[in-house]
Amino acid sequence: MRYRDRAEAGRELAGLLGELQGRGELPDPVVLALPRGGIPVAAPVAHALGAPLDVLVVRKIGAPHHEEFAVGALAPGDPPLFDTGTLGDLGLTEERLARVVERERRELARRERRYRGDRPAPDLAGRTVIVVDDGLATGATARAALRHVRRRAPARLVLAVPVGAPDSCDRLADEADLVVCPHRPAAFSSVGQWYDDFGQLTDADVLDALRPAAHDGPDAPRAHQWYRKGTRSNLR
Repeated sequence: MRYRDRAEAGRELAGLLGELQGRGELPDPVVLALPRGGIPVAAPVAHALGAPLDVLVVRKIGAPHHEEFAVGALAPGDPPLFDTGTLGDLGLTEERLARVVERERRELARRERRYRGDRPAPDLAGRTVIVVDDGLATGATARAALRHVRRRAPARLVLAVPVGAPDSCDRLADEADLVVCPHRPAAFSSVGQWYDDFGQLTDADVLDALRPAAHDGPDAPRAHQWYRKGTRSNLR
């Protein structure tokens, strides 16, 4: 299957998460979108759950000359999180990627200032935190986001994506208490292949979505699956 656009994908996720909330499994939720692509997915989720919507800016660390291929990721205030196996396969070292890390850290800081301004990051302690993106390929940025949130002591940590590579979903089940991913196609090469409209978003799109008036109501879901995992207590 393919989604028309990210908003349609978000409405499907909203229906699935709404079912969980109706069973009392998502108390006191807050929704964190990974911008930019996660924003139009997360907006209908937040609306359906009656939850605040905010952003968690995480930046991919791309391989030299192949920037779309993630070898690691950065979350605010955290050291870079590298996929050491991929680094070894590509013959890369963390030192060689120092310039890339610094560039991405500057862009992360710029986006945080642009999206949040003087508004503080939400207090996540004791809450159900739902991290939302438009899809899951290698899982590098999602892993950095989940570890960043876990250190802020949420009561429950949920990763919600409309579509993802099956092996990435399975690996991230060790980082989240629950991974919600309704579509896990075996033939997965990129997130964009599962959308008819996968256009690039702008900072203005992010700011518009963070305004409550931009939230649309959810449509009913068609299909679902979720992966449950016990709370991880020994993150490295």
